[in-house]
Amino acid sequence: MTNPEGPYVKVHFRLEVEGDWPPASVESLWAVDQGDGVVRLDNIPWFVLGVACGDVMATETDDEGVHWAGEMVRRSENCTVRLIVFRDGGSRDARQSVLDAFQELGVDGEGIERFGMVALDVPPAADLAKVRHLLDRGVAEEWWDVEEGCVTSEWRAADAR
Repeated sequence: MTNPEGPYVKVHFRLEVEGDWPPASVESLWAVDQGDGVVRLDNIPWFVLGVACGDVMATETDDEGVHWAGEMVRRSENCTVRLIVFRDGGSRDARQSVLDAFQELGVDGEGIERFGMVALDVPPAADLAKVRHLLDRGVAEEWWDVEEGCVTSEWRAADAR
């Protein structure tokens, strides 16, 4: 798979498993190869903490050609927020309604059926207070539970209104 910015590669991240979560010890993310062992992440992490779509990272390639995440080179300033959707057992329609609601706020995301989850990529240009308000409302209404996978100081400073 390639695009005008460079070829896509899979970058692997080792995960700390506590109990039975996350359900894997490694997560791989698509990234655009920037050359010299540097990549730009190009999808939203489901389980990795501390990274977001658009982050630029160094990688190390092992003897089998697997790219492993290394040091952060430059943060994208995007936030990664994950939801476990409760409504309708996290059905496809329930996940899509969540994605639609956040899309109206300028937030992209995707859903995964296996865990009834939605992963959100919140760009710095989004109205962070409105996004946080919707997240808080969903928790209060028991529509979903929230995990902040990677947030910025701007995210933490935004008041939910």
